[in-house]
Amino acid sequence: MNWLFAASAAMAAASAQPAEPLPSPGEDPDTKNQIEIILPQTSESLSLVGDNVEVFELASELYDRFTLEVMIGERGPFNFLIDTGAQATVLSREIADQLEFHERRPAVLVGMASRRDVEAVTVRDVAIGSRVFDVQFAPLLDRRHIGGADGILGLDSLQGQRVLLDFEAYTIAVADADALGGDKGFEIVVRARRALGQLVITRATIDGVRTAVIVDTGAQGSIGNEALGRRLRGRDLGLASMIDVNGFMLEGNMRLAGALSMGGIEIRNFPVAFADAPPFEALGLHEEPALIIGIQELKLFRRVAIDFESRKILFDMASTRSRPRNPSGRIYDF
Repeated sequence: MNWLFAASAAMAAASAQPAEPLPSPGEDPDTKNQIEIILPQTSESLSLVGDNVEVFELASELYDRFTLEVMIGERGPFNFLIDTGAQATVLSREIADQLEFHERRPAVLVGMASRRDVEAVTVRDVAIGSRVFDVQFAPLLDRRHIGGADGILGLDSLQGQRVLLDFEAYTIAVADADALGGDKGFEIVVRARRALGQLVITRATIDGVRTAVIVDTGAQGSIGNEALGRRLRGRDLGLASMIDVNGFMLEGNMRLAGALSMGGIEIRNFPVAFADAPPFEALGLHEEPALIIGIQELKLFRRVAIDFESRKILFDMASTRSRPRNPSGRIYDF
């Protein structure tokens, strides 16, 4: 059985209106031929980018995560969510219909809160700037369940590359590490191990608890598993609602984490929702404390680079005056 992981969930306040739940699929006794997919930035940054590297301005989708323009053949541009936690590149059902992708294969999609049958297609001549590639297996999802985006660029489209997110210039560059200036200008470099193509930071602690950390630009906020939740004693912030890519809601308790430390970085006082979601189990992290860091925490840095080739995650610290506020008005401290 092939496992594809994408820990992407739209986290909303408990009072937010959830997407309309879809009916749970019946048990199919013959699923052996189906693929099962689990979807759970000191120097000026542009001065580090070589002449042969394309830099794209970033847009933002419904849940304030990053998208960029993608061409499919001669059609587009389409807005795709950048998701470093997604193993599979995803296409919205609406775009698949528009492009008349009629040859579809069955798959089972396991979201943060649900499991259902889906269809998948092959997408040829996907272009990000001058880089063109094929996606052999792209699950189809309703646009409303991926934040209104036209698709998701997952790890299968990013392997062997470095993704450089510049939150100050609001740009993204995708190229090999040398073309992006190597490690020059980054204050912190954290090594990670690979699990199902995903990068997992294993030497992190949160409030003194040893924790595995996944950096996921597709998750709006941070999500911890129950093994971590049982060890932390942060202030209770009430219930959080997470709507998965199938449109189903999962509720979990939200607490204020005191301090996350990894490789010399410290992020203080940030909210974490806790739930035993399938992606943790798929990565073998359901029995040990684990945390998915979402885009709200990544935005605290000036730049973040995720290097899939060397298994490194690099951070360029933001100055005190440029630290962003979170939606509740608290200032995050490093």
